[in-house]
Amino acid sequence: MKQFLTLNDLPDFDAQVALAQHIKANPYEFEQVGKRKTLGLLFFNPSLRTRLSTQKAARLLGMDVMVMNFSNEAWAIEYEDATIMEGLRSEHIKEAAQVVSQYCDVVGIRAFATLTDKEKDESEQVLQKFIEYASVPILNMESATAHPLQALADALTLTEHDLPKKPKVVLTWAPHPKALPHAVGNSFTRMMQHLDADFVIANPQGYDLDPRITKDIPITHNQNEALKDADFVYAKNWSSYESYGQILRTDNEWMLTPEKMALTHNAMFMHCLPIRRNVVVADGVLDHPNSIVIEQANNRTFAAAAVLKTLIS
Repeated sequence: MKQFLTLNDLPDFDAQVALAQHIKANPYEFEQVGKRKTLGLLFFNPSLRTRLSTQKAARLLGMDVMVMNFSNEAWAIEYEDATIMEGLRSEHIKEAAQVVSQYCDVVGIRAFATLTDKEKDESEQVLQKFIEYASVPILNMESATAHPLQALADALTLTEHDLPKKPKVVLTWAPHPKALPHAVGNSFTRMMQHLDADFVIANPQGYDLDPRITKDIPITHNQNEALKDADFVYAKNWSSYESYGQILRTDNEWMLTPEKMALTHNAMFMHCLPIRRNVVVADGVLDHPNSIVIEQANNRTFAAAAVLKTLIS
């Protein structure tokens, strides 16, 4: 594996989940694998879980870690070729990627969607330009269209629970005051296509995800119907894909409540965090014993460690 941009880059999805499980049970077994190797983490957007879990994952493998926040610590980068750089951007990606490659053995990048230019976002300009000019593997720590580290942690979380033979898993849209990217929804959907489960996506009219990703997965606009008899419920907001980046509704009708969870088969509640209480989900759901959001966050470390081990091995 030369890059990790989406789950499709994994040579063997099941083996990767198994490796994450193994590292969780034996966290220091591979601490020599990354000895004298350096992971560079470049953040173009804020982070809590991704930054800390990936740093910890690298150190479990014996790697050194360097972190840079491009929002306030670095020169603004130009990505277009053949430009006259007379504006605010003073560093070109050609030099930046090559220089970083001299300092690091793997480079992790976090760069969100603009949510204003669908074509540009789907081109994954930041990641693709680093791949073009870097000479080391690139690790996606959430991009415009994908968050594969989160999805791998979600897969690990699901497999740790006693599943029915074919569990019902629901990804439900939830309200949010800001326009949010599709990355988590996309990657969770990709991940569920690897599992033997009854998977359903529930979202309001106008909020269907990219059909090239959802493929033949059932999509319903009736949240209560989707929640019926569910074993796992994953709540997440995303802006409209068809009316790209727009917020089409601001009411709380789709907020997840204890009353809605009562429709499920005593379902576990999942979310990638951070989460706006009593907007996305009610306190009674988030604080319920069936909420496994903290487990998900913990599993981010072992998912990242498994991917890093594969990249550097």
